[in-house]
Amino acid sequence: MMFHNPVLLKESISGLNINPNGIYVDVTYGGGGHSNEILKNLNSRGKLIAFDQDQDAIENKFKDSRLSLVKSNFEYLNNFLDYFEINKIDGLLADFGISSYQIDTKNRGFSTRFDSSLDMRMNSNQKLDAKIIINNYDKNQLEYIFKNFGELRNHQRVTEKIISERTKKIIKTTGDLKKALIPLVKVKDKNKFFAKVFQAIRIEVNNELGV
Repeated sequence: MMFHNPVLLKESISGLNINPNGIYVDVTYGGGGHSNEILKNLNSRGKLIAFDQDQDAIENKFKDSRLSLVKSNFEYLNNFLDYFEINKIDGLLADFGISSYQIDTKNRGFSTRFDSSLDMRMNSNQKLDAKIIINNYDKNQLEYIFKNFGELRNHQRVTEKIISERTKKIIKTTGDLKKALIPLVKVKDKNKFFAKVFQAIRIEVNNELGV
């Protein structure tokens, strides 16, 4: 079993001020690093409800009778607390964003380092992925996500370049996307630029702000 070692782990857990008998929620289970530490601070009467929509995270579940791991987006938190007949919790932890595991897994399409399918879905069962967005969103939709989710100053040029390239052929991979956009960025700025492009697309794919 491999646990993610989160940044500021001790500080995060300390901030929860855990009651050993309490009920806690980890809405972003991921590699289980936070959940594992929370359980260390609970006694046999304590409970932890954890959420993750990523199947890889679910398969990383460790055995502990105090842990209930729900395969779902945490936007349905209230529904599942009702299901578990819980009407009050003692604390909640949310580590938003993308996990290092997702970035390092080549075929997920999250990383700028690998040439892989344009995917970026945290929930692999959903239909909307990065390839659909890049090849089907109209000009206004693309400009909106690159401006608001990626904070790209040249969001209009980025959009124009994508639309131009996709008329020639379908943009299928992260490599295709980077190749199309490389003329728009200086070499010294390319890592930061592509990080913003990928962030914008990922946020849209997973409706992160909406959730």
